[in-house]
Amino acid sequence: SGKHKRHLIFVGGLTDGLLATRWIEPLAEKLDAAGWSLVQTLLSSSYLQYGIASLDQDARELDMLVQHLKKEYEATHVVLAGHSTGCQDAVRYVQRFPRSIDGVILQAPVSDREFLATLPNTAARLKQAQHMVKEGRGTEFLPRDTDCAPMSAERYVSLAGRMGDDDMFSWDLSSMELKGRVGHLIATRTLLIMSGADEYVPAEVDKHALAEKLALAMGTSQWVVVEDGNHALSESVDEAVQH
Repeated sequence: SGKHKRHLIFVGGLTDGLLATRWIEPLAEKLDAAGWSLVQTLLSSSYLQYGIASLDQDARELDMLVQHLKKEYEATHVVLAGHSTGCQDAVRYVQRFPRSIDGVILQAPVSDREFLATLPNTAARLKQAQHMVKEGRGTEFLPRDTDCAPMSAERYVSLAGRMGDDDMFSWDLSSMELKGRVGHLIATRTLLIMSGADEYVPAEVDKHALAEKLALAMGTSQWVVVEDGNHALSESVDEAVQH
């Protein structure tokens, strides 16, 4: 949207592609009025390709986009806005390409591991995947009923294993473990937006306490919980755009 030199790049989560949330279009309009362009991404991991991708691959592709915006569109400011597992992408990008962007927005950063743990077959599938990785078969696929998308053993371990590559926002991680995962964000302006009724966060987890714990590990004081907001803030569009 728009033809500005300031760009906000939206990065969706698992299964997401274009127009991933209901607030994308109204956000684009508000950004345009403020002199910013909204850029949507289609990564190799978009839609149902995430099971054969990785955070590092996503970060490399995002950097190709960032550099393209700077070279071809003379971008002066770039901010990454991650939604759901797109938050992991944003965190990994800052780690791999420090000082390349001006800020990060994390909307609905949740633990894939803690959500998967609520499903009946996760423990058995994780054990199988870990065994395959140990045998050097990490790029091979798990049984088709593992996930809605084709899923490699190594990506499943990343998503479902404790301290796996994607495990950045789990409630049960210690403060030191969290800091080791997201502490590098202290050098980047970061806004954390949690959903007060996020269906992918275990019901027993206090969303305010989780937000405060994550913000402390990230070294940011900019965090907010959208009360009654679901994971995608689909019923809280105005609040999503406002924040």
